Amino acid sequence: MGGSLRDLLADRPVHDWDLATSALPEQTRSLFPGSVYENEFGTVDVDSGGDGIGIVQVTTFRADHDYADFRRPHRVEFGESIERDLARRDFTVNAIAWGVEPGGAPRLVDPYGGRDDLATGVLRAVGDAPTRFREDALRMVRAVRLAAALELTIEPDTLAAIGREAELVRHLSGERIAQELTRILETPRPSVALRLLEDSGLLAVLWPDLAAQRGVPQNKIVGEDLWDHTLRSVDAASTPRIRLAALLHDLGKPATMADGRFVGHEIVGADLARRFLDDLRWPHAERDRIVRLIRQHMFGYVPTWSDAAVRRFIAKVGRDLLEDLFLLREADNVGSGRPPEPDGLAELRRRVEAQLSAGVALDRRGLAVDGADLIRELGLPPGPLIGRILDRLLERAIADPADNTRERLLRVARSIAAQGPTA
Repeated sequence: MGGSLRDLLADRPVHDWDLATSALPEQTRSLFPGSVYENEFGTVDVDSGGDGIGIVQVTTFRADHDYADFRRPHRVEFGESIERDLARRDFTVNAIAWGVEPGGAPRLVDPYGGRDDLATGVLRAVGDAPTRFREDALRMVRAVRLAAALELTIEPDTLAAIGREAELVRHLSGERIAQELTRILETPRPSVALRLLEDSGLLAVLWPDLAAQRGVPQNKIVGEDLWDHTLRSVDAASTPRIRLAALLHDLGKPATMADGRFVGHEIVGADLARRFLDDLRWPHAERDRIVRLIRQHMFGYVPTWSDAAVRRFIAKVGRDLLEDLFLLREADNVGSGRPPEPDGLAELRRRVEAQLSAGVALDRRGLAVDGADLIRELGLPPGPLIGRILDRLLERAIADPADNTRERLLRVARSIAAQGPTA
């Protein structure tokens, strides 16, 4: 039933099956020894018995009541009718079931015309759309995501209801919104869903910093603004991570726009992106990586760079970020109406790879000495001075890799230390 049957009817891959029954949870548990029931919503976890499927969730027919927080039912009432269970579903294409009643033949249960809506490419709310969205405000974001993923058109009354009820998404947790955004970024063309978010009014409520891009002029593609550029960039990105970075890479432009320029927008944008991702409770490691990408995305390269300049670029960006940064620049270029590598990016890639392959020092770990050497050989106490000396030694080694020997670095370190604590 639900999404699994929808995908089967649409000839799409089915990843898991939703199973429902008139049996109460205790009855289901008695039929399947070892099954687990630890929730209030009637769902029993049943081990499928080592057939490769794993745990199967079997849920008692339900009729939800009293949605107190615009997200979850305040109480649940178990029922005996599949039709009543389907009545609480979000969209008609998800309100379809296939099964057998005791003593009966298998049949398709489709009380709301979901199969026809799927065939004609329509996404329609079950029953009264505003009621469905007041029950669970996440359904509005899900509507946008499903329309994009399944190539459906949101039925006019359903779309109008989203616009009227859009403010309700303020009640949703960051984690749930993040799940939907992640799924949007995994669709073939995320711009379809993102445009729907903007057109429906959801974007302005969820992410006003992104909504502020509409109408901001760009000297890139005639007739297109900053929001159009962002969407082109997202579609051009090659992975969900780069798509997220592309979505946020120009977040700072509206706030920095002056005389047709956006000076420092990467700095402002990095701060805004951090707050954006914190609101969504994004994992910290991924959040920090996206923020670094945005902070560094305005790099410029010219063929006259020396090898030392290439090494300084690597050290500044961080070797762990290089490939993602190049992928983001490619997406940004396509979003600007240019080929992926029109600005020497391919040459910079080759020169970066050459330096990485040469094994030269690009961070402290590559130095021929470390802090323990400085403490032991120079008699320095542990403290900030050690870090400052190591940074100076790294600058020296990046400028000329031949200086990265123990003897030379210790000689330079002694000279720096002799200048005193402020060296």
